[in-house]
Amino acid sequence: MTIEYVHASHYGNGAVVAEEFKKQMAANGVAVNVHHIKRVSPSELPPADLYLFSSPGRLGKPIGGARRFLKNLRLPAGTRYAILTTEATPRSDKKTGKMPTEKELARYQRVRPIMNEILEGKGLVRIAEDKVYVTGLKGPLEEDWEQKVEAFVAQIPSGA
Repeated sequence: MTIEYVHASHYGNGAVVAEEFKKQMAANGVAVNVHHIKRVSPSELPPADLYLFSSPGRLGKPIGGARRFLKNLRLPAGTRYAILTTEATPRSDKKTGKMPTEKELARYQRVRPIMNEILEGKGLVRIAEDKVYVTGLKGPLEEDWEQKVEAFVAQIPSGA
């Protein structure tokens, strides 16, 4: 099985997550090739059993370069994909001190839904998705982020 992992890391957090994913998949005997969106053409991705896309969130959306890459992506309908994003850690409301609910988060944190909308609009088939939180604008990643990547790896079927 081969996975092509395409990320749009801006401050390096997504690249770190990609390398951890690659390391954990290698332990399962799966080859993962990691690419930054600036170094690979969306119309000339190498053949793979699964494509994994990653983008940091900016103002609740995938960054512009990632959205353009996905819109220009040329893969056949039925191709399987997964998404693993890096998103801002939710913060408590300054007035009430309450943490936002999942429903409240979904209103303004739309990184994965936007990516899925673009990819599913092209006929691609999602098999897994998750996120790793970034605690500040430039990092670091949340505590125990490696376990989140491990849980994501477990979602990937061995014969994807």
